[in-house]
Amino acid sequence: MNVDTILAALKDETVDYILIGGMNFLIRHLPELTFDVDIWVFDTTENLECLNRALRRLGAAWGPTESEWAPVPQKSQWLLRQSVFCLTTDHGALDIFREVRGLEGCYAQCRDRAIESTTVTGAAFRGLNDEDMLACQEALPVSEQKLRRVEHLRRCIQERKGH
Repeated sequence: MNVDTILAALKDETVDYILIGGMNFLIRHLPELTFDVDIWVFDTTENLECLNRALRRLGAAWGPTESEWAPVPQKSQWLLRQSVFCLTTDHGALDIFREVRGLEGCYAQCRDRAIESTTVTGAAFRGLNDEDMLACQEALPVSEQKLRRVEHLRRCIQERKGH
């Protein structure tokens, strides 16, 4: 997986997104095995067009079924079909969220609270902050929560608050 290439394509196509999930946690906190890059995108027609350009540049493929799997279409309307997409790209797996459980309707506020950072090789990104990452985890059924992540985030938040 080449996360830097994925992040660079998103930046070059001016996609308004927030890095979420395991990659955000891995880069900002602890080593954690992750097999994809998860992003939450600002859900507007213009931004989805920018996203689609980045996806095409990355050689992304998607399909509603395995038999329909193909390179992403030229037009971005396919991105309106559902709220979460799991894609392959020439540089690794990419999951796209138009809405995030636990943070519904709060994209702009989360973007304003997001942490600007870089990967170890210098690719810039904006990642979900600790409180919002924790809210996402806590919104999941307990059986689906990443308990190590939850405990670590709670500890970091408490330490910042001086408790």
